[in-house]
Amino acid sequence: MRRRLLLLLAAVLLLAGLATGVVLHAAARADRANRPQTGGPAVSAGKLTLDQKSRLLFVNAAPGPHRTAVASVPSRDPKAGRTAAGLTCARFYAAAGTGVCLQSNPGVLRQSNRALLLDAGLRTRRTFPLAGTPSRARVSPSGRFVAWTVFVSGESYSSAFFSTRTSILDTRTMRLTPSLETFSVVKDGKPYHASDINFWGVTFASDDDTFYATLNTAKRTYLVRGSLSRRTVTTLAQNVECPSLSPDGTRVAYKKRVLSGAALWHEYVLDLRTLHETALAERHSVDDQATWLDDRTVAYALPADGTVGSSDLWSVPADGTGTPRLLVPGASSPAPL
Repeated sequence: MRRRLLLLLAAVLLLAGLATGVVLHAAARADRANRPQTGGPAVSAGKLTLDQKSRLLFVNAAPGPHRTAVASVPSRDPKAGRTAAGLTCARFYAAAGTGVCLQSNPGVLRQSNRALLLDAGLRTRRTFPLAGTPSRARVSPSGRFVAWTVFVSGESYSSAFFSTRTSILDTRTMRLTPSLETFSVVKDGKPYHASDINFWGVTFASDDDTFYATLNTAKRTYLVRGSLSRRTVTTLAQNVECPSLSPDGTRVAYKKRVLSGAALWHEYVLDLRTLHETALAERHSVDDQATWLDDRTVAYALPADGTVGSSDLWSVPADGTGTPRLLVPGASSPAPL
């Protein structure tokens, strides 16, 4: 009995030591990331609101004390000095005076994830617990509806095993749809039921009813058009992930898997009237939900060279011409105002 107690005590001490090591390692990485780098963008604390015009908001990914803070630059001069709010997010989006901030706070025993519904002053109106790691966030053009997607297992869409959960919130009634999996599915013109259905990457139309999203089932992905009032989704096209609806509502930018079984995607634009797709000029693999800056240009995040966990924002013409250009270094989750 004494020997068993000694072994148990040793195991407990070992686990405690490992946990302490993990926490210290994470703290050291965070400390390095919070140190400004020579030649990095100028970032200063300031007041941000969603009422500001001709601004581009994003999550600041540049190393320094304002890393992961919501920041802002002039739309016409995106490489100018950025102003950072006191709000930190893993994912962020905003439209029409409504914002959503997805936060992820690692802990020793478990990770705490939550969604913050924000007003025009970036003040928190409501807080919602999240079932997993933040992945995607969107706000409807009117600001009435907010959507978010989280991973409830696995770490990314490239994982061998992953599951997502996508929720939609009506900010007028505060009615939350915890999972789009409760919606009826029409696939290839027929009602469809399966235990492996997953949704992610919602994007809203301007009518406060229509939305588009990715449906995953039987190892295939589909673009679906949904109706919030009817609680239905209908498949439109295959091999479409993380759609983003253009401001004029006629096209969807999305990532398309170009190598089966591999985490390699290219950006395309789909004409919703003809279902004709156009490959964009970006040749790097884009694992992001693109954002339309206007009816001619889309923006997206790519990993930053040599910086672990960081990203840069790039933009490219939506008609397949031109070349990609660096929009905002050290940034992610763009939201044009």
